[in-house]
Amino acid sequence: MKKKILFMLINMNVGGTEKALLNMINEIPKEEYDITVLMLEKYGGFLNSIPSHVHIEYLTGYKDIKYILNQPPHLTAVNFLKSGKVIKSMSMLLFFLLSKILKERSLFFKYLLKGYQGNEIEYDLAVAYAGPMDFISFFVINKIKAKKKVQWIHFDVNKIGFNERFAAKIYKKFDRIFVVSNQGKDKLVSKLPFLKEKTDTFFNLISPNAIDKMAKEGIGFEDKFKGVRILTVGRLTKEKGQDLTIPVLAKLKNSGYNVRWYCIGDGGARKEYEDLINKNNIVNDFILLGANTNPYPFMQQCNIYVQPSRHEGYCITLSEAKYLNKPIISTNFTGANEQITNNKTGLIIKFDEIEMYNSVKKLLDDKKLRENIIKDSRYEIISPTKEIEKFLDIVNSNN
Repeated sequence: MKKKILFMLINMNVGGTEKALLNMINEIPKEEYDITVLMLEKYGGFLNSIPSHVHIEYLTGYKDIKYILNQPPHLTAVNFLKSGKVIKSMSMLLFFLLSKILKERSLFFKYLLKGYQGNEIEYDLAVAYAGPMDFISFFVINKIKAKKKVQWIHFDVNKIGFNERFAAKIYKKFDRIFVVSNQGKDKLVSKLPFLKEKTDTFFNLISPNAIDKMAKEGIGFEDKFKGVRILTVGRLTKEKGQDLTIPVLAKLKNSGYNVRWYCIGDGGARKEYEDLINKNNIVNDFILLGANTNPYPFMQQCNIYVQPSRHEGYCITLSEAKYLNKPIISTNFTGANEQITNNKTGLIIKFDEIEMYNSVKKLLDDKKLRENIIKDSRYEIISPTKEIEKFLDIVNSNN
């Protein structure tokens, strides 16, 4: 009989976390394992990329509590009062205040899920895969039946709103915790040392065969530009740092360089970035291409790849750009040094406008350096087999 595995996450947005999950699912033998993906909402450009043998489910009733989770409780209470739901307003505020006073966030989640009956299926393994969302961790521990449970950490616990007290109580209930970089693992263990024995690294996997295939299938750049193309891939959000690159391009253009900077991705900061592009008078040379589930033709065709993130857990696009032998510049976020050797397989810099400008200028001016980076960046591929065995050992272990 097939072993049953469940992965729970927010949605299938076009992002590194979701891509890493898809790559992992494709490495798990479908003849031996029955896989379910449980999402909070039916949304995302990667929805159609989920393999056909995978069961897809959505959390019933999430749309009724999403706004409560995502807005200040007092606003929700006011809205309840306006609609005549006095008791609901008072009880919600009571549970929220109790959770704050007692520093027990789980109380609020229990209140929100009080009517949820749960699924009768028992899985061999359930995974809280979402990243920085306490609700999913709580749900997997309290509402999913499974013989083993795993928490996945895709983020830098020092850079996001990590609720240390909540994690201390919930994470200890998981059988294993996977963090996507060694540096990220060390940061988690430094905050919660008692988790050390159950915490391990699981690097985000790329799929070389899929990258090669999709790079050939796609079209890529269509603007006939003859200069140097710089590419960045990532959601348009502050954490991804595209705002750092806009004034850098303006300086490069003012210095006479024939370059264009392209960004693949979309997000809440798009309008802000459009205004910044206009302010720097580079509308024709800083190109926001929007979200694209196949960035690989662009990666293959660009001359330089830049990852300007403020923070990451483990940046999968760095691994992809390295696999495609691109000269890379990356800011020094968590996991960057585990993927790039500075001044050998890429340049690692501080999150700083002047450093970014100088590093791009350095690559533009030094053809030999670009060639050496390309030569030295022959991809030391992380063995998917080794990582998947590490994961499936948990499913198959009797401990």
